[in-house]
Amino acid sequence: MGVTGNGRTNDVLWDKYSLIIKGQRVFIHSGEFHTFRLPVPGLWLDILQKVKAAGFNAISVYTHMALINPSPGVVDFNDYRALEPLYEAARQTGIWIVLRPGPYINAETTAGGIAHWITSEVAGELRTNATDWHAAWQDYVQGVIIETAPYQVTQGGPVIDNEYSQEPAMHAEYFHELETVYLNSSIVVPLTANDPGENQAWINGTGAVNIYGLDSYPQGFDCSNPDIWSPVVTNYYSYHEFVDPGQPWYFPEFQGGSFDAWGPTAPGYDQCRILTGANFENVFNLNLWASNAKLINYYMLYGGTSWGALPFPGVYTSYDYGSAIAENRELTVKYPELKRQGLFLRSSPDFYKTDWVGNSTGGMVFVSNPAAFVTLLRNPDSAASFYIARQGNSTTTDVTTFKLNVTTSAGSFEVPRFTSGITLEGRQSKIIITDYSFGLSSKVLYSTAQVLFAGQIGGRDILFLYGDPTSESEAALTLNGTPRIQGTGVSSVSSNGVTSVTFLPGIQGLITIWDSNEQLVLYSDTDTAGTFWSPEISADDSVEFANYWQFGTNTSILVGGPYLVRNATITESTLALRGDLNDSVQLTVIAPDDVKTVTWNGIPISLDVAAVSNLTIQGGFVAQLKPSSTVLGFAPPALTNWRYADSLPEIRSGFSDANWTLADHTTTNMPFKPYYGDGRVLYGCDYEYCENIVLWRGHFNATENTQSVNLSINGGEAFAATVWVNDVFLNTSYGNSTNDQNILEETDDKFYFPPGSLLYGQENVITILQDNMGLNESGSVIDEEKSPRGIRGFMLNTGEFGEWKVQGKIGGYTNYLDKVRGVLNEGGLYGERMGWHLPEFDTSSWALRSLSEGLPNAAAGVGFFITTFNLSIPDGFDVPMSFVFDNTSQPYRSQLYVNGWMMGKRVSNLGPQYQFPVQQGILDYNGTNTVAVALWAMEPTVVTPTLQLSIEGVYEGGVGGIETNNPPWSPEGRP
Repeated sequence: MGVTGNGRTNDVLWDKYSLIIKGQRVFIHSGEFHTFRLPVPGLWLDILQKVKAAGFNAISVYTHMALINPSPGVVDFNDYRALEPLYEAARQTGIWIVLRPGPYINAETTAGGIAHWITSEVAGELRTNATDWHAAWQDYVQGVIIETAPYQVTQGGPVIDNEYSQEPAMHAEYFHELETVYLNSSIVVPLTANDPGENQAWINGTGAVNIYGLDSYPQGFDCSNPDIWSPVVTNYYSYHEFVDPGQPWYFPEFQGGSFDAWGPTAPGYDQCRILTGANFENVFNLNLWASNAKLINYYMLYGGTSWGALPFPGVYTSYDYGSAIAENRELTVKYPELKRQGLFLRSSPDFYKTDWVGNSTGGMVFVSNPAAFVTLLRNPDSAASFYIARQGNSTTTDVTTFKLNVTTSAGSFEVPRFTSGITLEGRQSKIIITDYSFGLSSKVLYSTAQVLFAGQIGGRDILFLYGDPTSESEAALTLNGTPRIQGTGVSSVSSNGVTSVTFLPGIQGLITIWDSNEQLVLYSDTDTAGTFWSPEISADDSVEFANYWQFGTNTSILVGGPYLVRNATITESTLALRGDLNDSVQLTVIAPDDVKTVTWNGIPISLDVAAVSNLTIQGGFVAQLKPSSTVLGFAPPALTNWRYADSLPEIRSGFSDANWTLADHTTTNMPFKPYYGDGRVLYGCDYEYCENIVLWRGHFNATENTQSVNLSINGGEAFAATVWVNDVFLNTSYGNSTNDQNILEETDDKFYFPPGSLLYGQENVITILQDNMGLNESGSVIDEEKSPRGIRGFMLNTGEFGEWKVQGKIGGYTNYLDKVRGVLNEGGLYGERMGWHLPEFDTSSWALRSLSEGLPNAAAGVGFFITTFNLSIPDGFDVPMSFVFDNTSQPYRSQLYVNGWMMGKRVSNLGPQYQFPVQQGILDYNGTNTVAVALWAMEPTVVTPTLQLSIEGVYEGGVGGIETNNPPWSPEGRP
C-alpha cells in the first residue's frame, strides 16, 4: 500500500510503516508531559530539553478544559494555561507535539478534565451528541484551534496533532461532531484517538479518525509488589494486522510508570519506579518495537504535581507517576535506559521502515535455546535486520544463553561465531543487528553488542557499542583506514575484509576499538553508555526546522560524563556545551576535528592530553569538570516563627451566614439524586462550589425531643467531613481508600446531640466542613463526572430543617478572584476566603504558635499557620526543594500553600504522601516566600504536625530566567 493522508495537507502523510513528515520518514518517539502539572511556564523548556537529551523527538500533551474554560463563555490561555510558550519552547528544542485536547482527557484529573461548570449546568449525557453538551464544549475547542493553528507543522511549527468507546451510536456521533469542528477549521494535521483496550474503536464507521491508536499498561496500576511482573503482551502485532494493517502502528499511551492511590498501604512512587524501572523499559518497550510499532508515546515521561483541586479522587497531590523524570524534575534511574533506546532510534533510520518477518516460534527465526524468544524485523529497501530478543518467559529472572541463525549480505550463519552465545541477564532484551549502516559508508555485518550511537562526526563514521560487563558480545564490521588506537579487552579476527571483534567480560568504562581518519568505533559497559549524551548541532536559524533532527540538522556530537547535557553549538573552532553538574566528573567529547576549544556553560575547559591520547587522535577532548564550591553551600532555611489564627468562626455563636449562598434547589442535572431529606438538593457544584473544602450550615429549631441528625455526605474517595452543632463537635465522617481498595466515597452516619449542645426553642445550626476530593472520571455508570459532592441526605430525628446555606471559594466558578492561579486553587475555608494564604497578608497581629503544637485546647477545627522564609540562590543553579511533613498517622488533614498556590493536600490518617515538591517560580529563589498551612484537626485530640523544607539536590546549570508570578493579597473582593 502507498502513502496516504487526510486530504488536508501533504506535510503529514503515512503508510503502513510510519509517519512521513515533509517527505521524511519519522519514528515518533514521544513522552507524555502535562504542562498544567508544572504551572511555571519557564520550566517547560527544562522538561523539553531533558526529553530531547534522551533522544526523544516528540511529546504528547493533554490540555485541561476545566482550567482553560472555567466558566461558561470564558476561555483563558493566560499564564500556565497558555499553549504558545509551549509551542515556542518545542520549536526552540526541536520537539514535535501531539496535542490531545479532549475535552475529556481522563489523566487522573478531576472529572477527567471536563469543566466543572458543565457537570452541573448540562442536563444531557456528557460525551454524547446531546445538544447542550455539544454547545458546552464549543468555546473550548475553538480556543484550542485558534491557539494551535499557527503552530502546525505546515506553518513551521511543532504540532503534528480519548479513551472512549465507539458504542453506542451517540458516542460515535459525538466524535463525529468533534471532528467536524476541526475539519471546518484551519487545523489540517491528522486526527487521532486512543482506544483504551483492544476494542477496535474509531477505525471505521461514524467518528473514525485518521490514525488509530491503542493504549497499553501491561503492569496495571498497583506497585505494591514491584518485583512481580505481569508478562509481556504477545498479540500486539497480530491485533494490528487484523484491525488496521494499512496504517502505522500507534501507541498513544504505553506504560511509563503508574499512578498511586490514597491509603496507608499505598506503595508510593518509589515502588512504581521499581515496577516500571529500567528492566521493564528494556523488556516491554522493545517488545512494543518488536510488534513493528513506529509511533510510541510513553505515559508519563514527566508526571508533575496535581496541585490544588486537579486530582480525581483516586490519586493524591503527587503525580510523579514513577516516571523517568521525577516530580521535582530530577533525572531518575529510569532515564539512562530510555536515553540508550532513544539514541539508538535516532541513529537507526533503517529501523523506521521494517517488515515484520516472523519470530522464533513461527519457524522464521531459529535459536539454539527455546528459552529465548526472538522477533525479526527487516528493512525491505536496505535489508538491514533487527532481531529483537527477550526471554520466552518474560517474567523470569533466569540467565539465558543462546545462539541465533541470521541471514546477511554475506550469507546465512549462526551468531555469535567466536563467543559462547548471546546472554540475556534475567529480565533483559537485546537487539541483534545485521547489515546495519553507520556514518556515510560504513557497515556492520552483525553485532550482538548493542548500538548506542551510529553516525558521522566531523567527516568520520562513528559507532558506539555497549554490553554487559558480565558477559561476552561480538560484532563483525568493515574497518577502514589505518588504526592509531586499538582497544584492550578485546580480540579480533579478520577475513574477507570483515573484522570480527569479541568484547570480553569485565570491560568497564569506555574503550576505543578502532580509531582511524575514516572511522571511530567505541565500546563501553551498559552503565557507562548511559552516561553519554549526543546533543544535536542545530542549523542556522534561517533554516526551517533548524532544531529538528532529520530536518534542520543531521549533525551531532558525543559527550560523556555530566549529569545533563542540554545543548551544544559550534562557532568557528569553539564547541560550547551547556548542561548541569551535581558532582565532579570526567568530561569526554567526540567532536569534529576542527574544534579546538570546548567551553562548559561558557567557561573554557583545560584538556587532559594523556587521557585524550587513549581515546582518539582526532576530534577528542577529555577534561575534568567539577561544580563550583557554591554547590556545597546550600542549606534549607528552618520554618519557624509561625503565626496562628482560628479559621472556623462558623461554629461560634453569633456567626452570620447571611451572605452565603442559599441552598434551595429542588432539581439537579446530576443523575445521582438525594437519598432522603425534604427535596432540597445540597450538591456543591449546583451552587458553583465544585472543588476543595465546602462548608454547609443547616438551621433548625430544637425541642427536648431533638436528639440526633442523619447525614449522608459525599466527598469522593478518601474524603472527610466534620460536623458540629452550634459550637459543639459531634463527629467526623471518614471516607476511605486502602490503595484503591475498600473505597468509601460517601458516608451515611447518625450524629447524636450531646446534652447541653442544643438551644431549645431557639435556632440551632449544624455546620458541616466537607472536603471535595475531586469529581470522578468516566466509568461504567453514565455521567460519573457529575459527582454529587455534598449532602445526599439530611434528617433530624424529629422536626425539619429551615434554611441551608453553603459557602465554597469566593465567587464560585463564575467570579472567583484569583485569575492567575485559577479556578482550582482555592476552597471555602474562612482563611481562604479572607486570602490568608496569599503573600503579603499581614499576620503581625496573630498569635505566635508553633505548627507542631496543633490547635489550641486540642480542639477539633481548623487553624491557619503562616510563616515566611527567605531564599538567596544565585542564577545558574537548579535546586529542587520539597516541603516535608511528619510521616505519622494522626487525625489531621492539611492544605499546604506556598506563595498562594495550594501545592499539597496532606491526609495524615491515610497517607501515603507527606513530601511535597515545590518548583522554582512558585518558590522565589531570591526573595521572601510565604508558607501557609491550613490545619484541620478531625478529632478533639492533640495533633502534632511538623513541616520542614528539604533540598533534594543542587545542580549547577538549569535553564535560567525563571519568573515568579505569585500575585499578593489584595482586599478587593474579600469579605
